[in-house]
Amino acid sequence: MNTPKAPNASVSADEAVKPANFLRNVIERDLEAGTYANRQWGGGPGDAARHAAGVPDAARVRLRFPPEPNGYLHVGHAKSICLNFGLARDYGGVCHLRFDDTNPEKEEQEYVDGIKENVRWLGFDWETSFGNNLFYASDDFDFMYRAAEALVQAGLAYVDEQSADQIRANRGDFTTPGTNSPFRDRTPVQNLERLREMRDGKHADGAMVLRAKIDMASPNINLRDPALYRIRRAHHHNTGDKWCIYPMYTFAHPIEDALERITHSICTLEFEDQRPFYDWLLERLVELGLLAHPLPKQYEFARLNLTYVVTSKRKLRQLVEENHVSGWDDPRMPTLVGMRRRGYTAGALQLLAERTGATKNNTWIDYAWLDIALRDDLEAKAARAMAVLDPIPLKLTNWSDVFGSAATEPCSAPAHPHHPDMGTRQFALSPTVWIERDDFLEVQTKGYQRLFPGNKVRLKYGVIVECTGCEKDADGNVTAVLATVVPDTKSGTPGADLVKVKGTITWVSAHDGVPVTLNLYDRLFAVPQPGSADSLTSELNPDSIKVTQGYVEPSAGSLPAETRVQFERHGYFVTDRVDHRLDKPVFNRVTTLKDSWGK
Repeated sequence: MNTPKAPNASVSADEAVKPANFLRNVIERDLEAGTYANRQWGGGPGDAARHAAGVPDAARVRLRFPPEPNGYLHVGHAKSICLNFGLARDYGGVCHLRFDDTNPEKEEQEYVDGIKENVRWLGFDWETSFGNNLFYASDDFDFMYRAAEALVQAGLAYVDEQSADQIRANRGDFTTPGTNSPFRDRTPVQNLERLREMRDGKHADGAMVLRAKIDMASPNINLRDPALYRIRRAHHHNTGDKWCIYPMYTFAHPIEDALERITHSICTLEFEDQRPFYDWLLERLVELGLLAHPLPKQYEFARLNLTYVVTSKRKLRQLVEENHVSGWDDPRMPTLVGMRRRGYTAGALQLLAERTGATKNNTWIDYAWLDIALRDDLEAKAARAMAVLDPIPLKLTNWSDVFGSAATEPCSAPAHPHHPDMGTRQFALSPTVWIERDDFLEVQTKGYQRLFPGNKVRLKYGVIVECTGCEKDADGNVTAVLATVVPDTKSGTPGADLVKVKGTITWVSAHDGVPVTLNLYDRLFAVPQPGSADSLTSELNPDSIKVTQGYVEPSAGSLPAETRVQFERHGYFVTDRVDHRLDKPVFNRVTTLKDSWGK
């Protein structure tokens, strides 16, 4: 897989051209041909009879986002959410939120609730003018079992009592055809009896499975009599202990699509080989009178592979359980709860999904695309403020000569340079201000235009100062920078621009600056395509977080949790969703103002 590079310059969302999207072409072709124009809708998932008794479907298309509630959604899921819900919105249809909850051992209500919250946070909803389209696969277990019995009675499925190892060995491989099970030629009556014994709990977990009877010599291994049901005694979050057999995902998923009258079933490329079974199963159920045409069609697109990110649930769990991160919502994690806490916006993720498009080619998308989308989303929205991340005091030694007995000098700045409607922010200049430690050098280096003895700079929105030296401790470490105020240079006053300087620095007054904790986050992994090394932890970026104590101007010191702001010069920050308090502010850096990774 190749790695597309991010563009060198940011563009606005309005200027961005939507990438080609083959899924749009498919949907537009079907709409023009009237492929799904005569569908009936029975008001909810149902079999052929229910929908036949319904009304013409007002939704031109029906799509679905079908997560399994067995973990936290990540950035890859965000693309799928934006794609499915976005296409439904754009083509006058509806997108269902369906929980494919067929594996009770790994599924929890906590994940159900989290997924709902994430979908809505991203800006989408399953409750629309087309009704409430929140569904659970488990609500249709009765129909799935009914379909299983129908397949058995038609001689299209059988109960196999081989062990899992025997089934695996007899399946064959890409060069060797499979071997028929010794139980494959039982009569439908015998298989039906065995299936009902499975359902009634008369056999141990793993003792037998229900398999489709297709073709053990098929070149597509997925058609070599795939499993449909297994025995699994486990409490289900939705159905409780009603069932001790559960459908396999590959059996339940196409059935759910058909029951929900999905038109375009969009999934990632790893399901491409499953499409023949998807079609085989639905066509057989139409022939048996349980479903009706038109049937859904499956289309596959390449999943989102973001450089410096892993989305494997197993590997993410390893990071959590081995305490390499603080939890699933650690701001360095690619989970949506982590990305939201980091400060990424729903708008940024929507832009990323739109700009990366939907293709058939597996590629790695440069992480910089995500930060560009974030900057484009926040540029017009985030208020500005000044912050000092690595503070050192700057003492203005002639304060009283310029300002007399005044303890402070009021200053102001626009909350946003291009949006006067957002108002102004007020702060004060005082005899001592905080500046960045690297804004001072004792000896000038080439191109350095900030503070060094004899040089003048402007304190942004304040006055021009001339550096006169510094103070040091016994070990020779600089403890304070010294400067004098150049009179009559306060920003916004007549003649203030007559004194020319080459450097401008940000600052925060020691008088009204608010002390804060700043979490400076960076990429969690140090390699572009993590997960390929023998040790995942060897690929971690040791500098993925730096915690520092700094100061912010008053306008940023009283923000509620989850408020985003641009700290001038430093980048976009957000008040932490969990740890931030008004008496102890905590800011997370989302991204810098420009990409500096690897530089």
